[in-house]
Amino acid sequence: MQKYYNPRFCPEYWNILIELGKQDKIFIPELVYEEITRTEDELSRWLKASKIPIKKIIEPVTICLQKIYSANPVHKNLVDNINGRSLADPWVIAHSIFENAIVVTKEEKITALNSKRIRIPNVCDNMGVRWINDFQFIDELGIKFKCTLSI
Repeated sequence: MQKYYNPRFCPEYWNILIELGKQDKIFIPELVYEEITRTEDELSRWLKASKIPIKKIIEPVTICLQKIYSANPVHKNLVDNINGRSLADPWVIAHSIFENAIVVTKEEKITALNSKRIRIPNVCDNMGVRWINDFQFIDELGIKFKCTLSI
């Protein structure tokens, strides 16, 4: 389900995410939810039960998506049409623009000048959207994990 925060050894992280969802401090875009729940696995089951708010695609979000694509033709490379991957990625940024939210991603910015690839952090920077990784997310929220030994 998760490399760093597997629920078997870090259940507090997942409980904190549920609590942040209840407080409307985090949300998940509808297409990300659909991507995750398309497969029946541990993450999918957890997300379905979590009650984290799901933001629907509404007209203003669609307008934000259009702005992303019109701002730079390279932004269309965010979606991998050949392999059908990253279909929700541009919507994550569009929702963030509309909601004035911070994007949390595991992706790293591509810095090679000759690369045709582009990732969420690149588009966020181009669009003036703040993005952080999950370690920064944990740090900025002041999340502390407590370890116990279960023998």
